[in-house]
Amino acid sequence: MSTPARPGPFHVLVLGSGVAGLSAAVRLAGPAHDGVAAPSLGVLTKGALSQSATRWAQGGVAAVLGGDEDSTDLHLADTLAAGAGLCDEEAVRILVDEGPGRVHELITLGVEFDREATGLLALAREGGHSRPRVVHAGGAATGAEVERALVDATYRTASAVLEGWFALDLVIEGGRCVGVSALPPHGPVVEVRADHVVLATGGAGQLFSVTTNPPESTGDGVAMALRAGVSTADVEFVQFHPTALHHPAMPRPLLSEALRGHGALLRDGAGQQFVDELAPRDVVSRAMAARMAEQGTDHLWLDATGLERFPQRFPTIAASLSSIGLDPETDWLPIAPAAHHLSGGVVTDLWGATALPGLWAIGEVACTGVHGANRLASNSLLEGMVFGARLAERIASSHHEPEASGALRAVLGGVPLNGIGCTTLADAPRRWAAGSGTASDIAKLRDSLQRAMTGGAGVVRSAASLDAAAEGVADVVAALGDRTASVAAGELGNLVQLADALLASARTRTETRGAHARSDHPATDAAWRRRLVHGGLPVDGAPVDGGPAR
Repeated sequence: MSTPARPGPFHVLVLGSGVAGLSAAVRLAGPAHDGVAAPSLGVLTKGALSQSATRWAQGGVAAVLGGDEDSTDLHLADTLAAGAGLCDEEAVRILVDEGPGRVHELITLGVEFDREATGLLALAREGGHSRPRVVHAGGAATGAEVERALVDATYRTASAVLEGWFALDLVIEGGRCVGVSALPPHGPVVEVRADHVVLATGGAGQLFSVTTNPPESTGDGVAMALRAGVSTADVEFVQFHPTALHHPAMPRPLLSEALRGHGALLRDGAGQQFVDELAPRDVVSRAMAARMAEQGTDHLWLDATGLERFPQRFPTIAASLSSIGLDPETDWLPIAPAAHHLSGGVVTDLWGATALPGLWAIGEVACTGVHGANRLASNSLLEGMVFGARLAERIASSHHEPEASGALRAVLGGVPLNGIGCTTLADAPRRWAAGSGTASDIAKLRDSLQRAMTGGAGVVRSAASLDAAAEGVADVVAALGDRTASVAAGELGNLVQLADALLASARTRTETRGAHARSDHPATDAAWRRRLVHGGLPVDGAPVDGGPAR
């Protein structure tokens, strides 16, 4: 597939190449029908098409596939419980009801999930789930298998695949998003125009020095939305995965939650169990942070020695451990929490539309209302599949304007669902470092930012720690200056943009809820059952200055 120097215009331009973006792309770019070609579709990604966070996903896909005592009502209840009062129940109902169909579509597309000797799909139980309902591929290589099938389908059907292109900012004309400015692999910045722009750029684990996310996860889509004033919410809820391998490798190798689902135990430095291994991730990570502080250590242990046939059941993890000299059948495995998933993002309705006409968002970059304050294990791939398909259906229809549904309901002035309110914060400073000094300079500044955020805005936060993190971010900004365009500096500018918003939300939310834990406000406060929104129009009065609007 050849790429022109100035590609487009497209009917739809998808930014990103993970499960969400490609799930939408393969539907939008489908084959000719009755002799009429599908509308033009471009996929723009800053790496190779297969180089996304999806391929790193060891967790599986949670879905109720029938044939046992499970039900979509139980899956819904587990998701709502993990979300700590901030899930949009209508969005969750869509997720659990439409999820099984999306899993069967992946199987039709060629995804090979693990099966029992009987031929039935093998189901695992993970943290926060009341029943085994998680399907895996290759033991702990689900993301790679899903990505393989979607990448193959996208190459066959997309009008253009722009690999190595870095999206810089949204292009807005007449109150509508009409494309993006982008930096191609070679040459000056160009505009890539489209009738519909889909943000599917993933998360922002690279805000932190210890993460399971690949280097590309720099919050690009959320940062672009923040700069454009598009409503963005729940960015204070960063989920830390409790069982990342404590090892110098980065991103941190992930020890799948399925290990605990099959009986692996969490142990402290004295060998004692200290938390329910199958509690939601925020609960486990906080318990681990507290125990590490108490024992003065930087890691704890996962004991998987009681699991039978480990190399056969989890070949990917076994190979990773073997490469660094660990044998899970005899060794306890060193672990510590690592930044893993951004539960918030660009606010959307139940079809992926944002408050800005022409702009859509799906996957980890979006705030659909599904995850609330903390994502339930293995709901992320599912969210991308379900809402990617819904977005494609909506764009293919004649109804394109955003509606007051899902997380976007309160932002657009609709009646809040289940009492969840909306408070608009003062805009985070709109900073943009569109360039670079030397690569070494940028790398050092990125490391400084990550260390500041890890130290001050990690698993457990306080007013003092958040203030210290803000000072660290300010130091990075002061050192950035005005520069010429480069991907490395663009990514750093995006991380700074998102760090500002995250810190503003975390300082404002004076409670502990889900993945946001405040040591100086350890209780959950019903008054804070609200989304904290950056951008857009205020819904309930002036921006807050220290307390929730009532």
